Amino acid sequence: MKAEIQALEDNKTWELVALPAGKTPIGCRWVYKIWCSEETKKQLHQSFKLKDLAELKYFLGIELFRSHKGIMMNQRKYSLELISEIGLSTAKPSSTPLDCNQKLTTTELDEVAGSGNEPLEDKGQYRRLIGKLLYLTLTGLDIAFAVQTLSQFMQNLKRSHWEASIKAVKYVKREPGLGIMISSNKKNTLTAFVMPIRHLVPNRRKSITDFIVKHGDSLVA
Repeated sequence: MKAEIQALEDNKTWELVALPAGKTPIGCRWVYKIWCSEETKKQLHQSFKLKDLAELKYFLGIELFRSHKGIMMNQRKYSLELISEIGLSTAKPSSTPLDCNQKLTTTELDEVAGSGNEPLEDKGQYRRLIGKLLYLTLTGLDIAFAVQTLSQFMQNLKRSHWEASIKAVKYVKREPGLGIMISSNKKNTLTAFVMPIRHLVPNRRKSITDFIVKHGDSLVA
């Protein structure tokens, strides 16, 4: 660690200052690693003082595992921390991120239809959960549609919205290590699959298009 700090000081990346009164320092750790050839390392070292941190294994909640098949990216640790934070460690996993026949509605539509359920008191808790689920969709593409649907309800929230978001977390618990494989196959082909599906929000009266794009055997969008 001393070598890394000295390199940052020599490169004038930052400077150490006295801790202000009444402030508490927080811990930190290196979350990334780099790979380059020996020749590239020598060239970089001529201009900057640096230390080789080897292969990338963990970055901003994303874990990377290498094999002859390619690179596996998942957010298992992030998922388990989310499940524990919500208090679902002992809950039964769900087989789907959303109920198939569930119709999520806004309070405006409920007023017109004369129906609905109780409002959600802690709106901030719901918004924070949806934000974390959105970040989880970086590697958890199977929950992308459910999270996109839930993210449309961020203002006048109801109890049903919160219960639907909890179900999505229970689905994540089913396979927290599920992720994306970046294939080592160098096949240079671009393939796209498109499927129009009906939206789950009846007051929108819109259909959306679901699609995936693959470069070779690797999912890119």
